[in-house]
Order: sequence, then structure tokens, then C-alpha cells
Amino acid sequence: MAEMVERVDEDDQVVGLVSRSEAIRRRWLHRVATVVCRDTRGRVLVHRGPDDRARFPGGLNWMLGGAAEPGETYEEAAARELAEELGVRVRPALVLTFRCAGVISPYWLGLHEAVVTGSVTPDPREIAWYDWLTEPRLAELVRDERFVPDAREAYDRWTDLRRSGPAPAG
Repeated sequence: MAEMVERVDEDDQVVGLVSRSEAIRRRWLHRVATVVCRDTRGRVLVHRGPDDRARFPGGLNWMLGGAAEPGETYEEAAARELAEELGVRVRPALVLTFRCAGVISPYWLGLHEAVVTGSVTPDPREIAWYDWLTEPRLAELVRDERFVPDAREAYDRWTDLRRSGPAPAG
């Protein structure tokens, strides 16, 4: 059965239900939810996908996630993906959403953060290797050619947001 997603417009408003493969093939916008995981020491989880993965085989990434299912909020999709891929049940906090250019196809990306306090059980179909890295080490690794380009775009937006600080009140 085809994976279904909500097709969205330039303002991230739902305009219909389509298969994810059709959304990608036609370059229609849809929603993807991701999570950046930190441990209690503030390190960030970085992982490498399996070499036999269809999209970005063996690619390095600092986010876990995938397409939002029809009717899911970004937060619900992020929590589901985190449970599926890492075996962790926490409530991720939404940090930002943006229209990601996407190497394969454009999409709206919801980037979340979560602190993982216990052990993780990575799904080997999704994660071939992982490690907890300091932010300076992540900043170096994100420029590696093996780093997934969409993840690099998200990293750049995330660091820009952190540099600019919170928006002024009023």
C-alpha cells in the first residue's frame, strides 16, 4: 500500500491527499517531521543510514524523522518517528518549520528537539551507526560530503535561529 501524505501549499496549508511517491515525483510540497536528540550532557545524536537505504544510502544525519501521516501534527509525527527509529518515547518540542529545498523534492520541514534520558534502541533498517557528539564536532561533521544535504540545510537554519536569539516581545 502506498504511503499517503497531505499535499500542502506554499503556506503549509493542506490542499489534498496524495501518495508520497507522487508528491516526490511531481515535486509537490508535503510535511516532514524531524527530531534532534540530545543526551543529558547536551551532546547531539548523529547517525549514519544503512548502505542499502533508497534515499541517501550511508548518509550522515543529525535528525531522525520522516513524512507526517495524514491528520498528524508535526509534533505527533516527530514523536511517532522517534519511537519507531530510536525506540524512545518523549514529547519533542517544535523549534522551527521551513520550506526545505530538498535534494529529491521540496517539502515543509518541522524541526524538533528532545532530550533523551535513557537508553536507545535504534532500528537497524534506519540507523546503521550512531554516536553522541558535541556541538563543535557536529559543526565540523555537517560539512562532510557524506552528510545528507537536506540535514545540512536544516542545520544551517537551526544555527541561524540560535544566533539571532528570541524575537523581541510586543
